[in-house]
Amino acid sequence: MTDTAVHPHAARPDGTKPPGRQARGAARGTGSGSPLLRLFGRRLLMTIPLLVAISVLVFVLLEMMPGDPARNQAGMDASEEQVEAVRQRMGLDRPAPERYFGWLFGLFRGDLGQSSVSGQSVADMIADRAPVTLELVVLAFVVSLGIAIPVALMAARKPGGLFDRATMVVAMTMLAIPNFVLAMLLVLVFAITLQMLPAIGFVPLEDGLVPNLRSVAMPVLALAVPLAAFYTRFLRGDLVEQMNSADYVDTARSKGVRPGLVLWLHAFRNSSFGLLTIVGLNIGTLVGGTVIIEQIFAMPGMGMMMLEGAMSQDVAVVQMCVFIFAAVAVLANLVVDLMYAVLDPRIRYGSH
Repeated sequence: MTDTAVHPHAARPDGTKPPGRQARGAARGTGSGSPLLRLFGRRLLMTIPLLVAISVLVFVLLEMMPGDPARNQAGMDASEEQVEAVRQRMGLDRPAPERYFGWLFGLFRGDLGQSSVSGQSVADMIADRAPVTLELVVLAFVVSLGIAIPVALMAARKPGGLFDRATMVVAMTMLAIPNFVLAMLLVLVFAITLQMLPAIGFVPLEDGLVPNLRSVAMPVLALAVPLAAFYTRFLRGDLVEQMNSADYVDTARSKGVRPGLVLWLHAFRNSSFGLLTIVGLNIGTLVGGTVIIEQIFAMPGMGMMMLEGAMSQDVAVVQMCVFIFAAVAVLANLVVDLMYAVLDPRIRYGSH
């Protein structure tokens, strides 16, 4: 009896061919979806309860604020009947849990409430103010990394050299100066002494690119320079460690790769993961810094709106601003997690 070997891709009796390896792999993966989408789904499910917890914390903290918002709105000379009428209009006569769930369900419907001071919709106020804060945050983010990455790369080429030591001194100095003090120094130099930039005010982008950039230059620098100093110190230290101890660096050197290319193509690629983590964690610091910086430079953004709301005890405005700032920080870390998987396909979250 003779055994007949059958080729795995031989035609079937009906004339059709069995699926190939790629087709079988695709069929197995059809129900599971993309690993990146699964990662996004898991992280999103973790983010939702965190945002709810943040909303509860914000509500409780605002409830603990001293003073009576109704009395503040009615005026110190108002009668008790007038104060009670204002309290009913603001909804403060209802129990706290009822007010919280009313605000939360309204948030899901897109109803962010009304300002108790101006009577304007909070959503409309945010739509007017958010572009200013968004521009400051985006530009400060870009400027901080635009300064930190090339400076750290140049400093790491010759550790202990003159440029490296000077960079570290400047970075330490910038880290020691609070951003509001740096803002005052910028005004003193560029607005008062040199008269190059306007001290206060904001020019919308539709009124011209150059006037817009001149109006945001000092606020952006006040936000970006301390972050750039922090990123520079971190990235420079990590690059030096990679260049001195990593095996892949020794391998690249043994192949005759130039030191500059080793630093840029190999060390920086691995150090970028640590930098990405630090950047994600500092998004909250960057957004929170706009509260003070916008007040100093009279920028009509969400930071100033939140500060004005806190001073007038406008609960709806403060509650929504704080929640948005916290949500931005949380979502920024979600984006960082996704970028890990995009930059390094070897990373698997819960796959094994």
